[in-house]
Amino acid sequence: MTFSKIQEIIMDQLDKDEEEVQLTTNFREDLEADSLDLFQIINDIEDEFDIKIESEEGLNTVQDIVNFVEAETAKK
Repeated sequence: MTFSKIQEIIMDQLDKDEEEVQLTTNFREDLEADSLDLFQIINDIEDEFDIKIESEEGLNTVQDIVNFVEAETAKK
């Protein structure tokens, strides 16, 4: 469920297809996302899951973000 919501946010923000946004997808290398794209994706994820992401460092793939969001939401 977390992945599908994050996948939807990324697809909407970057105008990508479902096949292009998988757990192993790298934002910069595979999706060619720039800093502004990542900023907007992170903002949308923060709003959707009611969490705070302090830094995008270490969040290189979709799996990285899914793991982070799941860890943060588990704390609540």
